[in-house]
Amino acid sequence: MGDFQTVFKKLRLSSGYTQAELADILGISRSRIGMYETGAREPDFETLEIIADFFHVDTDYLLGRTDKAMSSPHAAYYLNEETAKLAQEMFDDEDMRSLFDMKRNMPPERFKAHMEFMKNLYNQENGTHL
Repeated sequence: MGDFQTVFKKLRLSSGYTQAELADILGISRSRIGMYETGAREPDFETLEIIADFFHVDTDYLLGRTDKAMSSPHAAYYLNEETAKLAQEMFDDEDMRSLFDMKRNMPPERFKAHMEFMKNLYNQENGTHL
């Protein structure tokens, strides 16, 4: 867990937004974003809900009350608990998010070639076969 300022900054950075970009999107000043990230100020309830909705997380996660970005009301979205757990792990892992971003932005045949390369490298290093 963390406090609001830590969680908020982590979400902003992992989403690839500058303070100015996020301020424009949320309709607040860039200086307020900076104050949130330094702990000089915390958002009011309405702004907290806007931030939570934007990042698709619970307000309790933003406030550092839980490590789970999504609580049980959101879990119904997933097929089962294992799928929800996997989605959370992927959300928390910057490398996994990068991998999905590459997949979205790369032609399928090129991504497949990258995956084959990674599999071959893994197999060489571990003496196994994926």
